[in-house]
Amino acid sequence: MDEATAGDIAAIVGIEDVDIGDTICQRGDVRALPRLTVDEPTLEMIFSVNSSPFAGREGKFVTTRQIRARLEKELERNVALRMAPVEGAEAYAVRGRGVLHLSVLIETMRREGFELSVSKPQVIMKQIDGKKHEPFENLSVEVPADKVGPVMELVGHRRGNLDEMLPRGSYTLLKFEIPARGLIGLRTRLLNATQGTAIIHHRYCGYRPVEGEVPTRANGVLISMLTGKAVPFALFGLQDRSELFVAPGDEVYEGMIVGENARDNDMTVNPCKEKKLTNIRAAGSDENVILKPPRQLFLEAALEYIEDDELVEVTPQSIRLRKMSLRESDRRRQTRAAAQKANA
Repeated sequence: MDEATAGDIAAIVGIEDVDIGDTICQRGDVRALPRLTVDEPTLEMIFSVNSSPFAGREGKFVTTRQIRARLEKELERNVALRMAPVEGAEAYAVRGRGVLHLSVLIETMRREGFELSVSKPQVIMKQIDGKKHEPFENLSVEVPADKVGPVMELVGHRRGNLDEMLPRGSYTLLKFEIPARGLIGLRTRLLNATQGTAIIHHRYCGYRPVEGEVPTRANGVLISMLTGKAVPFALFGLQDRSELFVAPGDEVYEGMIVGENARDNDMTVNPCKEKKLTNIRAAGSDENVILKPPRQLFLEAALEYIEDDELVEVTPQSIRLRKMSLRESDRRRQTRAAAQKANA
């Protein structure tokens, strides 16, 4: 084609290393257009190889080199993405515009056959004029009028400030300003509180001085002490004091998170414990094992659920939660070392 006008889709062949925002023009007549501005990343996750005992069972691409090559390829067309190697570790710090932005990348990679471990999303802080600043977002939530109360409570609990409230027929549009930290895990809670009727959208609005603490997960987790298959007898004994993430027959390993504790502390459990069989039977001693369905944690919910010492294990067929240190003795040693450092 001799020419293309605004709105046409054109393919140009023969020019390498072209980035989005570059101006392609005739030699001798250079008139560069203003570069496009893209919202800068606000969240960071650490991508590393899958180091669990089940590594390599389901995926085709499991090495650090393969993960790096895939991320570098993604950088060519994902303009809001940033990547940098982590010093002293075979891992990569991947920065994006939010949990949803990065979870789309992770979901695409797992469907392509990749296995990887992903850390908890962390907000990117900055030092401005000697003070610590954090990113803030404009949050819009559109809900039925009778669901406004739960939304106000949840967002306010995470240091969100209401800017505007507009009625729209049977719905109400709420506009907030909220720290990006407060958005982590908020989407799932809003959808649960509004029975899935909330329409949620947020956009970066700038860096401001750091607000106070944002509440984290209130409950501890159940951690498997053995590698094997979960059995109904063991899960039946655990479900009264927890909410389970695994079903009978699911494979578990030492250090894997198998449920949410009813209390705020982590607890090591044995989901593979079988009932001891004897030759003596008493009338009415055998009970029917009735189990509640386990909670299904999808990728985005899993990323929002984990804490700093936990990882999400992502494979083409499974999404599992685990501790960074799989052995209980290692976790205890790290806890003591952190306590001694805090006291010092």
